[in-house]
Amino acid sequence: MFHSQTQIRVRYAETDQMGYVYYGNYAQYYEVARVEALRQVGLTYKMFEESGLMMPVLYLSCKYFKPARYDDLLTIKTMIKEKPNVRVHFFYEVYNEQGILLGTGETTLVFIDMKTNRPVKCPQILADKLASSFVE
Repeated sequence: MFHSQTQIRVRYAETDQMGYVYYGNYAQYYEVARVEALRQVGLTYKMFEESGLMMPVLYLSCKYFKPARYDDLLTIKTMIKEKPNVRVHFFYEVYNEQGILLGTGETTLVFIDMKTNRPVKCPQILADKLASSFVE
């Protein structure tokens, strides 16, 4: 299983009238964590796009346990539990500075050839970078 960690500090503009992080912002937090996870293995979304590949989100889910608040330093653990094929599934856990699990999430992205607008297999470069995480 592949895993990485990213930290994000909650900005005031991301909170609602109750002082909690607005629920819709978690999708953005997952995106930041996902992009940074790929960066940690030496890849970027920009590289994929320049090679003619896009990765739209096909599925998003969030489960909330406790609220995050303004100025909290969140740690987002990102995991890929299975080898990507045409799709890649990311799992997230969001923790506050006290190590309390605030919520979990999941996104599924599909690899799309930008010329044909059709799904394609996981790029070999990504499969190679993740291979050591899936030793059988």
